Amino acid sequence: MIKKNLRKNKLIDGAFIVTISIIITKILGILYVIPFYSIIGEKGGALYSYAYTIYTFFMSIAVSGIPLAISKLVSEYQTLGYYRSKVQVFRIAKILSFTLGFFIFLLLYFLSPVISKMIIGKAGGGNSLNDIVWSIRIISFAIIIVPLLSVYRGYFDGHRFMNPPSISQVLEQLFRVMIILLGCFLSIKLISIKSSNLVYISLIAVSIGAIVSYLYLVYQMKKNSRKFYEKIRDVGEPIISNTIMLKKLLVYSIPFIMIDFFKGIFNYIDMFTVIKGLTKYSLYSSADAEVIFSIMSTWSSKFHMILLAFTSGICLSLIPNLTESIVKKNNKSIQSNINQSFSILAFIIFPMTMGISFLAKPIWYLFYGNSIYGPSILSYSIFIGLFFSFFYLIMNILQVYKGFRYIFICLILGIIFKVLFNIRLMISFSNVHLASYHGAITASIIGFILCIFFGIIVLRKKYNILFENILKNIVDILCGSIFMIFGLCILKLFIPISSSIRIYNLFIIIIYSSFGTFLYFLYGKYTKLISSIFGNNICQVIKKSFIRS
Repeated sequence: MIKKNLRKNKLIDGAFIVTISIIITKILGILYVIPFYSIIGEKGGALYSYAYTIYTFFMSIAVSGIPLAISKLVSEYQTLGYYRSKVQVFRIAKILSFTLGFFIFLLLYFLSPVISKMIIGKAGGGNSLNDIVWSIRIISFAIIIVPLLSVYRGYFDGHRFMNPPSISQVLEQLFRVMIILLGCFLSIKLISIKSSNLVYISLIAVSIGAIVSYLYLVYQMKKNSRKFYEKIRDVGEPIISNTIMLKKLLVYSIPFIMIDFFKGIFNYIDMFTVIKGLTKYSLYSSADAEVIFSIMSTWSSKFHMILLAFTSGICLSLIPNLTESIVKKNNKSIQSNINQSFSILAFIIFPMTMGISFLAKPIWYLFYGNSIYGPSILSYSIFIGLFFSFFYLIMNILQVYKGFRYIFICLILGIIFKVLFNIRLMISFSNVHLASYHGAITASIIGFILCIFFGIIVLRKKYNILFENILKNIVDILCGSIFMIFGLCILKLFIPISSSIRIYNLFIIIIYSSFGTFLYFLYGKYTKLISSIFGNNICQVIKKSFIRS
Protein backbone atom coordinates (compact mmCIF):
# COMPACT_ATOMS: atom_id res chain seq x y z
CA MET A 1 0.00 0.00 0.00
CA ILE A 2 2.81 2.40 0.86
CA LYS A 3 4.62 1.76 -2.38
CA LYS A 4 1.46 2.38 -4.32
CA ASN A 5 0.50 5.57 -2.48
CA LEU A 6 3.94 7.14 -2.22
CA ARG A 7 5.49 6.45 -5.57
CA LYS A 8 7.90 9.08 -6.86
CA ASN A 9 6.82 10.80 -10.05
CA LYS A 10 8.78 12.26 -12.94
CA LEU A 11 7.79 15.35 -14.95
CA ILE A 12 4.90 14.19 -17.18
CA ASP A 13 3.73 11.58 -14.67
CA GLY A 14 3.74 14.05 -11.77
CA ALA A 15 2.24 16.86 -13.83
CA PHE A 16 -0.59 14.57 -14.93
CA ILE A 17 -1.44 13.47 -11.38
CA VAL A 18 -1.31 16.98 -9.90
CA THR A 19 -3.22 18.49 -12.81
CA ILE A 20 -6.02 15.90 -12.62
CA SER A 21 -6.50 16.66 -8.91
CA ILE A 22 -6.47 20.41 -9.48
CA ILE A 23 -8.94 20.10 -12.34
CA ILE A 24 -11.28 18.10 -10.10
CA THR A 25 -11.08 20.80 -7.42
CA LYS A 26 -11.73 23.53 -9.98
CA ILE A 27 -14.68 21.65 -11.47
CA LEU A 28 -16.13 21.29 -7.97
CA GLY A 29 -15.45 24.99 -7.43
CA ILE A 30 -17.29 25.90 -10.61
CA LEU A 31 -20.26 23.54 -10.24
CA TYR A 32 -21.30 24.83 -6.83
CA VAL A 33 -21.68 28.38 -8.15
CA ILE A 34 -24.79 27.38 -10.14
CA PRO A 35 -27.05 27.12 -7.07
CA PHE A 36 -24.91 29.47 -4.98
CA TYR A 37 -24.93 32.41 -7.38
CA SER A 38 -28.60 32.00 -8.26
CA ILE A 39 -29.51 32.30 -4.57
CA ILE A 40 -27.18 35.09 -3.41
CA GLY A 41 -27.63 37.16 -6.58
CA GLU A 42 -25.30 39.78 -7.98
CA LYS A 43 -25.29 41.85 -4.78
CA GLY A 44 -24.28 38.82 -2.69
CA GLY A 45 -21.75 37.93 -5.38
CA ALA A 46 -20.13 41.34 -4.95
CA LEU A 47 -19.93 40.83 -1.15
CA TYR A 48 -18.30 37.44 -1.69
CA SER A 49 -15.87 39.03 -4.16
CA TYR A 50 -14.73 41.66 -1.68
CA ALA A 51 -13.86 39.11 1.01
CA TYR A 52 -12.33 36.55 -1.35
CA THR A 53 -10.20 39.11 -3.20
CA ILE A 54 -8.73 40.33 0.09
CA TYR A 55 -8.27 36.74 1.29
CA THR A 56 -6.37 35.64 -1.83
CA PHE A 57 -4.19 38.76 -1.66
CA PHE A 58 -3.08 38.15 1.92
CA MET A 59 -2.81 34.42 1.34
CA SER A 60 -0.27 35.20 -1.37
CA ILE A 61 1.88 36.68 1.40
CA ALA A 62 1.30 33.90 3.93
CA VAL A 63 1.18 30.82 1.69
CA SER A 64 2.35 31.09 -1.90
CA GLY A 65 6.10 31.14 -1.30
CA ILE A 66 6.57 28.58 1.43
CA PRO A 67 5.24 25.33 -0.16
CA LEU A 68 7.17 25.85 -3.40
CA ALA A 69 10.28 26.88 -1.46
CA ILE A 70 9.91 23.76 0.71
CA SER A 71 9.52 21.64 -2.42
CA LYS A 72 12.67 23.13 -3.92
CA LEU A 73 14.76 22.86 -0.74
CA VAL A 74 13.64 19.31 0.07
CA SER A 75 14.37 18.20 -3.50
CA GLU A 76 17.79 19.86 -3.32
CA TYR A 77 18.70 18.27 0.04
CA GLN A 78 17.34 14.89 -1.03
CA THR A 79 19.54 14.95 -4.14
CA LEU A 80 22.62 15.97 -2.10
CA GLY A 81 21.88 13.37 0.58
CA TYR A 82 21.26 15.92 3.36
CA TYR A 83 18.45 14.02 5.08
CA ARG A 84 18.70 15.71 8.47
CA SER A 85 18.53 19.14 6.83
CA LYS A 86 15.28 18.44 4.98
CA VAL A 87 13.55 17.52 8.26
CA GLN A 88 15.03 20.62 9.89
CA VAL A 89 13.72 22.96 7.20
CA PHE A 90 10.30 21.32 7.42
CA ARG A 91 10.12 22.06 11.15
CA ILE A 92 11.24 25.67 10.70
CA ALA A 93 8.73 26.20 7.87
CA LYS A 94 5.85 25.01 10.08
CA ILE A 95 6.75 27.49 12.82
CA LEU A 96 7.24 30.33 10.33
CA SER A 97 4.01 29.70 8.41
CA PHE A 98 1.85 29.44 11.52
CA THR A 99 3.33 32.61 13.02
CA LEU A 100 2.89 34.56 9.81
CA GLY A 101 -0.66 33.26 9.27
CA PHE A 102 -1.73 34.15 12.81
CA PHE A 103 -0.28 37.65 12.48
CA ILE A 104 -2.14 38.28 9.21
CA PHE A 105 -5.35 36.94 10.77
CA LEU A 106 -5.10 39.50 13.58
CA LEU A 107 -4.27 42.24 11.08
CA LEU A 108 -7.30 41.49 8.89
CA TYR A 109 -9.69 40.97 11.76
CA PHE A 110 -9.01 44.29 13.46
CA LEU A 111 -8.41 46.39 10.32
CA SER A 112 -11.47 45.09 8.44
CA PRO A 113 -13.49 48.31 9.05
CA VAL A 114 -10.69 50.41 7.54
CA ILE A 115 -10.34 48.07 4.54
CA SER A 116 -14.11 48.06 3.99
CA LYS A 117 -14.26 51.86 3.89
CA MET A 118 -11.41 51.88 1.36
CA ILE A 119 -13.36 49.51 -0.89
CA ILE A 120 -16.75 51.20 -1.13
CA GLY A 121 -15.84 54.77 -0.13
CA LYS A 122 -19.00 56.89 -0.15
CA ALA A 123 -20.80 54.77 -2.74
CA GLY A 124 -24.35 53.78 -1.88
CA GLY A 125 -26.92 51.33 -3.18
CA GLY A 126 -24.75 48.23 -2.76
CA ASN A 127 -23.63 46.15 0.23
CA SER A 128 -23.47 47.76 3.66
CA LEU A 129 -20.20 48.53 5.40
CA ASN A 130 -21.06 46.13 8.23
CA ASP A 131 -21.65 43.23 5.81
CA ILE A 132 -18.25 43.75 4.19
CA VAL A 133 -16.52 44.00 7.59
CA TRP A 134 -17.93 40.67 8.78
CA SER A 135 -17.24 38.89 5.51
CA ILE A 136 -13.56 39.87 5.82
CA ARG A 137 -13.41 38.83 9.47
CA ILE A 138 -14.97 35.42 8.84
CA ILE A 139 -12.63 34.47 5.99
CA SER A 140 -9.59 35.71 7.92
CA PHE A 141 -9.78 32.62 10.17
CA ALA A 142 -8.74 30.44 7.22
CA ILE A 143 -5.36 32.21 7.13
CA ILE A 144 -4.45 30.55 10.44
CA ILE A 145 -4.59 26.99 9.07
CA VAL A 146 -3.95 27.25 5.31
CA PRO A 147 -0.25 28.29 5.60
CA LEU A 148 0.47 25.23 7.75
CA LEU A 149 -1.40 23.04 5.28
CA SER A 150 0.69 24.43 2.43
CA VAL A 151 3.93 23.45 4.20
CA TYR A 152 2.85 19.82 4.36
CA ARG A 153 1.95 19.87 0.66
CA GLY A 154 5.34 21.34 -0.22
CA TYR A 155 7.12 18.65 1.81
CA PHE A 156 5.30 15.87 -0.05
CA ASP A 157 5.93 17.56 -3.41
CA GLY A 158 9.64 17.96 -2.65
CA HIS A 159 9.89 14.18 -2.31
CA ARG A 160 7.89 13.89 -5.56
CA PHE A 161 5.08 12.10 -3.72
CA MET A 162 2.28 13.76 -5.68
CA ASN A 163 -0.72 11.64 -4.65
CA PRO A 164 -1.34 12.75 -1.01
CA PRO A 165 -1.18 16.52 -1.64
CA SER A 166 -3.33 16.04 -4.74
CA ILE A 167 -5.95 14.11 -2.77
CA SER A 168 -5.81 16.73 -0.01
CA GLN A 169 -6.75 19.44 -2.51
CA VAL A 170 -9.76 17.43 -3.64
CA LEU A 171 -10.82 16.85 -0.01
CA GLU A 172 -10.45 20.54 0.80
CA GLN A 173 -12.67 21.60 -2.07
CA LEU A 174 -15.13 18.74 -1.55
CA PHE A 175 -15.88 19.63 2.06
CA ARG A 176 -16.05 23.31 1.20
CA VAL A 177 -18.59 22.68 -1.56
CA MET A 178 -20.64 20.37 0.67
CA ILE A 179 -20.97 23.08 3.31
CA ILE A 180 -21.88 25.72 0.73
CA LEU A 181 -24.52 23.44 -0.81
CA LEU A 182 -25.87 22.79 2.69
CA GLY A 183 -26.18 26.56 3.08
CA CYS A 184 -28.06 26.74 -0.22
CA PHE A 185 -30.41 23.99 0.96
CA LEU A 186 -31.11 25.83 4.21
CA SER A 187 -31.79 29.04 2.30
CA ILE A 188 -34.44 27.21 0.28
CA LYS A 189 -36.05 25.65 3.35
CA LEU A 190 -35.69 28.75 5.53
CA ILE A 191 -36.92 31.51 3.25
CA SER A 192 -36.08 34.24 5.77
CA ILE A 193 -32.29 33.67 5.58
CA LYS A 194 -30.45 36.70 4.21
CA SER A 195 -28.11 36.43 1.23
CA SER A 196 -25.32 37.96 3.35
CA ASN A 197 -25.68 35.10 5.86
CA LEU A 198 -25.33 32.59 3.03
CA VAL A 199 -22.15 34.38 1.95
CA TYR A 200 -20.87 34.07 5.53
CA ILE A 201 -21.53 30.31 5.45
CA SER A 202 -19.57 29.99 2.20
CA LEU A 203 -16.65 31.87 3.77
CA ILE A 204 -16.68 29.66 6.90
CA ALA A 205 -16.50 26.67 4.54
CA VAL A 206 -13.03 27.80 3.41
CA SER A 207 -11.65 27.21 6.94
CA ILE A 208 -13.42 23.86 7.42
CA GLY A 209 -12.16 22.50 4.11
CA ALA A 210 -8.60 23.51 5.01
CA ILE A 211 -8.80 21.78 8.41
CA VAL A 212 -10.00 18.50 6.86
CA SER A 213 -7.22 18.62 4.26
CA TYR A 214 -4.59 19.36 6.91
CA LEU A 215 -5.68 16.42 9.10
CA TYR A 216 -5.52 14.10 6.08
CA LEU A 217 -1.91 15.06 5.28
CA VAL A 218 -0.84 14.70 8.92
CA TYR A 219 -2.36 11.21 8.91
CA GLN A 220 -0.62 10.26 5.65
CA MET A 221 2.75 11.48 6.93
CA LYS A 222 2.48 9.45 10.14
CA LYS A 223 1.22 6.38 8.29
CA ASN A 224 4.09 6.45 5.76
CA SER A 225 6.79 8.04 7.92
CA ARG A 226 9.50 5.51 7.05
CA LYS A 227 9.17 6.35 3.36
CA PHE A 228 10.46 9.88 4.03
CA TYR A 229 13.63 8.58 5.68
CA GLU A 230 14.79 6.25 2.91
CA LYS A 231 18.38 7.11 1.97
CA ILE A 232 19.40 7.20 -1.67
CA ARG A 233 23.03 8.06 -0.96
CA ASP A 234 25.29 8.17 2.09
CA VAL A 235 27.38 11.35 2.40
CA GLY A 236 28.94 13.41 5.14
CA GLU A 237 26.14 15.85 5.86
CA PRO A 238 27.24 19.31 7.06
CA ILE A 239 25.59 20.94 10.07
CA ILE A 240 23.36 23.84 9.01
CA SER A 241 22.19 26.25 11.72
CA ASN A 242 18.55 27.22 12.14
CA THR A 243 19.42 30.84 11.27
CA ILE A 244 20.99 29.87 7.95
CA MET A 245 18.12 27.51 7.22
CA LEU A 246 15.53 30.19 7.97
CA LYS A 247 17.37 32.69 5.80
CA LYS A 248 17.54 30.22 2.92
CA LEU A 249 13.86 29.41 3.29
CA LEU A 250 12.92 33.08 3.20
CA VAL A 251 15.18 33.77 0.22
CA TYR A 252 13.56 30.92 -1.71
CA SER A 253 10.05 31.92 -0.59
CA ILE A 254 10.15 35.62 -1.40
CA PRO A 255 10.14 35.24 -5.23
CA PHE A 256 7.15 32.87 -5.06
CA ILE A 257 5.38 35.29 -2.72
CA MET A 258 6.14 38.11 -5.13
CA ILE A 259 4.61 36.18 -8.03
CA ASP A 260 1.26 35.66 -6.29
CA PHE A 261 1.49 39.09 -4.68
CA PHE A 262 1.83 40.50 -8.19
CA LYS A 263 -1.45 38.96 -9.33
CA GLY A 264 -3.05 40.10 -6.09
CA ILE A 265 -1.83 43.64 -6.76
CA PHE A 266 -3.52 43.53 -10.17
CA ASN A 267 -6.79 42.56 -8.50
CA TYR A 268 -6.32 45.24 -5.84
CA ILE A 269 -5.70 47.90 -8.48
CA ASP A 270 -8.93 46.82 -10.16
CA MET A 271 -10.79 46.83 -6.84
CA PHE A 272 -9.78 50.41 -6.08
CA THR A 273 -10.06 51.78 -9.62
CA VAL A 274 -12.71 49.89 -11.59
CA ILE A 275 -15.71 50.83 -9.45
CA LYS A 276 -14.62 54.44 -9.09
CA GLY A 277 -13.61 54.64 -12.76
CA LEU A 278 -16.91 53.24 -14.01
CA THR A 279 -19.02 55.55 -11.85
CA LYS A 280 -16.90 58.66 -12.49
CA TYR A 281 -15.92 58.38 -16.16
CA SER A 282 -18.43 55.95 -17.73
CA LEU A 283 -21.67 56.92 -16.00
CA TYR A 284 -22.39 53.47 -14.53
CA SER A 285 -24.43 53.32 -11.32
CA SER A 286 -22.71 52.15 -8.12
CA ALA A 287 -24.73 48.93 -8.17
CA ASP A 288 -23.76 48.15 -11.79
CA ALA A 289 -20.11 48.99 -11.09
CA GLU A 290 -20.14 46.58 -8.13
CA VAL A 291 -21.60 43.85 -10.33
CA ILE A 292 -18.99 44.42 -13.06
CA PHE A 293 -16.15 44.28 -10.55
CA SER A 294 -17.48 41.09 -8.94
CA ILE A 295 -17.74 39.45 -12.37
CA MET A 296 -14.20 40.49 -13.26
CA SER A 297 -12.57 39.56 -9.95
CA THR A 298 -14.47 36.45 -8.88
CA TRP A 299 -17.05 34.92 -11.20
CA SER A 300 -15.25 35.05 -14.55
CA SER A 301 -11.94 34.21 -12.84
CA LYS A 302 -13.47 30.87 -11.80
CA PHE A 303 -12.83 29.81 -15.40
CA HIS A 304 -9.31 31.26 -15.35
CA MET A 305 -8.63 28.70 -12.63
CA ILE A 306 -9.17 25.88 -15.11
CA LEU A 307 -6.22 27.17 -17.14
CA LEU A 308 -4.14 27.76 -14.02
CA ALA A 309 -4.85 24.18 -12.90
CA PHE A 310 -2.69 22.90 -15.74
CA THR A 311 -0.01 25.51 -15.05
CA SER A 312 0.12 24.65 -11.35
CA GLY A 313 0.34 20.94 -12.11
CA ILE A 314 3.22 21.46 -14.52
CA CYS A 315 5.08 23.82 -12.16
CA LEU A 316 4.70 21.57 -9.11
CA SER A 317 6.14 18.68 -11.11
CA LEU A 318 8.78 20.80 -12.88
CA ILE A 319 10.37 22.43 -9.80
CA PRO A 320 11.80 19.29 -8.08
CA ASN A 321 12.81 17.74 -11.43
CA LEU A 322 14.47 20.93 -12.67
CA THR A 323 16.18 21.49 -9.31
CA GLU A 324 17.63 17.97 -9.44
CA SER A 325 18.92 18.55 -13.00
CA ILE A 326 20.53 21.88 -12.02
CA VAL A 327 22.21 20.34 -8.96
CA LYS A 328 23.57 17.54 -11.16
CA LYS A 329 24.49 20.12 -13.89
CA ASN A 330 22.67 18.06 -16.49
CA ASN A 331 22.13 20.72 -19.20
CA LYS A 332 20.40 18.34 -21.59
CA SER A 333 17.83 17.42 -18.94
CA ILE A 334 17.36 21.11 -18.01
CA GLN A 335 16.58 22.09 -21.61
CA SER A 336 14.33 19.06 -22.09
CA ASN A 337 12.30 19.77 -18.92
CA ILE A 338 11.77 23.44 -19.82
CA ASN A 339 10.95 22.76 -23.48
CA GLN A 340 8.47 20.07 -22.59
CA SER A 341 6.82 22.19 -19.86
CA PHE A 342 6.26 25.14 -22.21
CA SER A 343 5.01 22.93 -25.03
CA ILE A 344 2.62 20.91 -22.88
CA LEU A 345 1.20 24.07 -21.32
CA ALA A 346 0.69 25.75 -24.69
CA PHE A 347 -0.82 22.59 -26.21
CA ILE A 348 -3.49 22.50 -23.51
CA ILE A 349 -4.35 26.11 -22.69
CA PHE A 350 -4.30 27.75 -26.15
CA PRO A 351 -7.31 25.81 -27.50
CA MET A 352 -9.03 25.91 -24.08
CA THR A 353 -8.74 29.70 -23.90
CA MET A 354 -10.05 30.22 -27.41
CA GLY A 355 -12.80 27.66 -26.85
CA ILE A 356 -14.00 29.28 -23.61
CA SER A 357 -13.93 32.69 -25.26
CA PHE A 358 -15.96 31.39 -28.20
CA LEU A 359 -18.50 29.69 -25.91
CA ALA A 360 -18.61 32.49 -23.31
CA LYS A 361 -22.34 33.11 -23.75
CA PRO A 362 -23.64 29.53 -23.23
CA ILE A 363 -21.08 28.96 -20.45
CA TRP A 364 -22.17 32.05 -18.58
CA TYR A 365 -25.88 31.38 -19.06
CA LEU A 366 -25.43 27.80 -17.83
CA PHE A 367 -23.57 28.69 -14.63
CA TYR A 368 -24.90 32.12 -13.75
CA GLY A 369 -28.02 32.72 -15.81
CA ASN A 370 -28.78 35.83 -17.84
CA SER A 371 -26.38 38.73 -17.38
CA ILE A 372 -25.82 42.02 -19.16
CA TYR A 373 -22.07 42.04 -18.58
CA GLY A 374 -21.06 38.44 -17.83
CA PRO A 375 -20.50 36.91 -21.30
CA SER A 376 -18.72 40.04 -22.58
CA ILE A 377 -16.31 40.06 -19.64
CA LEU A 378 -15.65 36.29 -19.73
CA SER A 379 -14.98 36.15 -23.49
CA TYR A 380 -12.18 38.70 -23.12
CA SER A 381 -10.90 38.24 -19.55
CA ILE A 382 -10.19 34.53 -20.14
CA PHE A 383 -7.07 35.69 -22.00
CA ILE A 384 -5.75 37.03 -18.69
CA GLY A 385 -5.65 33.39 -17.57
CA LEU A 386 -3.74 32.45 -20.74
CA PHE A 387 -0.98 35.03 -20.33
CA PHE A 388 -0.79 34.66 -16.56
CA SER A 389 -0.17 30.92 -17.07
CA PHE A 390 2.94 31.56 -19.17
CA PHE A 391 4.03 34.34 -16.82
CA TYR A 392 3.69 31.97 -13.84
CA LEU A 393 5.72 29.23 -15.53
CA ILE A 394 8.53 31.62 -16.50
CA MET A 395 8.73 33.14 -13.03
CA ASN A 396 8.93 29.69 -11.44
CA ILE A 397 11.80 28.74 -13.74
CA LEU A 398 13.63 31.95 -12.87
CA GLN A 399 13.11 31.19 -9.19
CA VAL A 400 14.70 27.75 -9.54
CA TYR A 401 17.70 29.48 -11.14
CA LYS A 402 17.70 31.96 -8.21
CA GLY A 403 17.17 34.86 -10.60
CA PHE A 404 15.49 36.84 -7.83
CA ARG A 405 16.37 40.33 -9.02
CA TYR A 406 15.07 39.59 -12.50
CA ILE A 407 11.77 38.44 -11.00
CA PHE A 408 11.59 41.65 -8.98
CA ILE A 409 12.30 43.85 -12.02
CA CYS A 410 9.74 41.93 -14.05
CA LEU A 411 7.01 42.31 -11.43
CA ILE A 412 7.68 46.01 -10.90
CA LEU A 413 7.48 46.56 -14.67
CA GLY A 414 4.04 44.94 -14.84
CA ILE A 415 2.69 46.76 -11.76
CA ILE A 416 3.85 50.17 -13.02
CA PHE A 417 2.09 49.59 -16.34
CA LYS A 418 -1.12 48.47 -14.62
CA VAL A 419 -1.14 51.48 -12.27
CA LEU A 420 -0.41 54.00 -15.03
CA PHE A 421 -2.78 52.65 -17.68
CA ASN A 422 -5.73 51.02 -15.87
CA ILE A 423 -7.86 54.17 -15.71
CA ARG A 424 -6.40 55.58 -18.95
CA LEU A 425 -7.37 52.51 -20.95
CA MET A 426 -10.83 52.45 -19.39
CA ILE A 427 -11.36 56.05 -20.50
CA SER A 428 -9.93 55.32 -23.97
CA PHE A 429 -12.23 52.35 -24.48
CA SER A 430 -15.20 54.44 -23.38
CA ASN A 431 -14.24 57.24 -25.79
CA VAL A 432 -14.34 54.88 -28.78
CA HIS A 433 -17.68 53.41 -27.62
CA LEU A 434 -16.28 50.13 -26.35
CA ALA A 435 -17.00 48.64 -22.92
CA SER A 436 -14.81 50.67 -20.57
CA TYR A 437 -14.18 47.72 -18.23
CA HIS A 438 -12.42 46.00 -21.13
CA GLY A 439 -9.76 48.69 -20.72
CA ALA A 440 -8.88 47.35 -17.26
CA ILE A 441 -8.73 43.81 -18.66
CA THR A 442 -6.44 45.02 -21.47
CA ALA A 443 -4.14 46.65 -18.93
CA SER A 444 -3.76 43.30 -17.14
CA ILE A 445 -3.10 41.41 -20.38
CA ILE A 446 -0.44 43.84 -21.58
CA GLY A 447 1.16 43.86 -18.11
CA PHE A 448 1.57 40.07 -18.21
CA ILE A 449 2.84 40.14 -21.81
CA LEU A 450 5.58 42.62 -20.85
CA CYS A 451 6.62 40.32 -18.00
CA ILE A 452 6.65 37.28 -20.29
CA PHE A 453 8.92 38.94 -22.86
CA PHE A 454 11.29 40.20 -20.19
CA GLY A 455 11.47 36.74 -18.59
CA ILE A 456 12.18 35.02 -21.92
CA ILE A 457 14.98 37.48 -22.68
CA VAL A 458 16.59 36.80 -19.28
CA LEU A 459 16.31 33.02 -19.63
CA ARG A 460 17.78 33.18 -23.13
CA LYS A 461 20.71 35.52 -22.45
CA LYS A 462 21.52 34.80 -18.81
CA TYR A 463 20.84 31.06 -18.53
CA ASN A 464 21.23 29.96 -22.19
CA ILE A 465 17.74 28.46 -22.47
CA LEU A 466 16.85 27.94 -26.13
CA PHE A 467 13.30 28.67 -27.25
CA GLU A 468 13.48 27.76 -30.96
CA ASN A 469 11.72 24.40 -30.59
CA ILE A 470 9.22 25.91 -28.16
CA LEU A 471 8.40 28.72 -30.62
CA LYS A 472 7.88 26.23 -33.45
CA ASN A 473 5.51 24.15 -31.31
CA ILE A 474 3.56 27.25 -30.19
CA VAL A 475 3.10 28.38 -33.80
CA ASP A 476 1.77 24.91 -34.70
CA ILE A 477 -0.50 24.95 -31.61
CA LEU A 478 -1.84 28.39 -32.52
CA CYS A 479 -2.60 27.20 -36.07
CA GLY A 480 -4.39 24.17 -34.66
CA SER A 481 -6.44 26.37 -32.32
CA ILE A 482 -7.43 28.67 -35.20
CA PHE A 483 -8.38 25.62 -37.28
CA MET A 484 -10.58 24.48 -34.39
CA ILE A 485 -12.33 27.88 -34.08
CA PHE A 486 -12.89 27.97 -37.85
CA GLY A 487 -14.63 24.61 -37.60
CA LEU A 488 -16.77 25.85 -34.70
CA CYS A 489 -17.80 28.89 -36.76
CA ILE A 490 -19.06 26.54 -39.47
CA LEU A 491 -20.92 24.48 -36.86
CA LYS A 492 -22.52 27.71 -35.64
CA LEU A 493 -24.34 28.00 -38.98
CA PHE A 494 -26.28 24.82 -38.13
CA ILE A 495 -26.53 24.85 -34.31
CA PRO A 496 -27.27 28.08 -32.36
CA ILE A 497 -24.44 29.17 -30.05
CA SER A 498 -26.71 29.73 -27.01
CA SER A 499 -30.23 29.28 -25.72
CA SER A 500 -32.51 31.17 -23.35
CA ILE A 501 -33.31 27.81 -21.71
CA ARG A 502 -30.52 27.23 -19.19
CA ILE A 503 -30.15 23.46 -19.43
CA TYR A 504 -29.97 23.57 -23.24
CA ASN A 505 -26.72 25.48 -22.94
CA LEU A 506 -25.14 22.38 -21.37
CA PHE A 507 -25.84 20.34 -24.49
CA ILE A 508 -24.59 23.20 -26.69
CA ILE A 509 -21.32 23.30 -24.74
CA ILE A 510 -20.91 19.51 -24.94
CA ILE A 511 -21.53 19.45 -28.70
CA TYR A 512 -19.22 22.35 -29.49
CA SER A 513 -16.49 21.16 -27.07
CA SER A 514 -16.54 17.61 -28.46
CA PHE A 515 -16.40 18.80 -32.06
CA GLY A 516 -13.67 21.34 -31.29
CA THR A 517 -11.57 18.76 -29.41
CA PHE A 518 -11.93 16.32 -32.30
CA LEU A 519 -10.76 18.94 -34.82
CA TYR A 520 -7.84 20.01 -32.63
CA PHE A 521 -6.54 16.49 -32.03
CA LEU A 522 -7.10 15.61 -35.69
CA TYR A 523 -4.86 18.55 -36.59
CA GLY A 524 -2.32 17.53 -33.94
CA LYS A 525 -2.15 13.96 -35.19
CA TYR A 526 -2.00 14.92 -38.88
CA THR A 527 0.83 17.44 -38.32
CA LYS A 528 2.58 15.11 -35.80
CA LEU A 529 2.36 17.91 -33.24
CA ILE A 530 1.23 15.52 -30.48
CA SER A 531 4.12 13.09 -30.97
CA SER A 532 6.68 15.94 -31.10
CA ILE A 533 5.54 17.20 -27.68
CA PHE A 534 4.59 14.04 -25.80
CA GLY A 535 6.46 11.35 -27.70
CA ASN A 536 5.11 8.36 -29.57
CA ASN A 537 4.05 6.46 -26.42
CA ILE A 538 1.83 9.19 -24.99
CA CYS A 539 -1.16 6.88 -24.58
CA GLN A 540 0.85 4.45 -22.43
CA VAL A 541 2.24 7.30 -20.30
CA ILE A 542 -1.24 8.71 -19.63
CA LYS A 543 -2.62 5.25 -18.87
CA LYS A 544 0.14 4.49 -16.33
CA SER A 545 -0.19 7.93 -14.73
CA PHE A 546 -3.95 7.55 -14.46
CA ILE A 547 -3.61 4.15 -12.78
CA ARG A 548 -1.07 5.54 -10.27
CA SER A 549 -3.23 8.58 -9.52
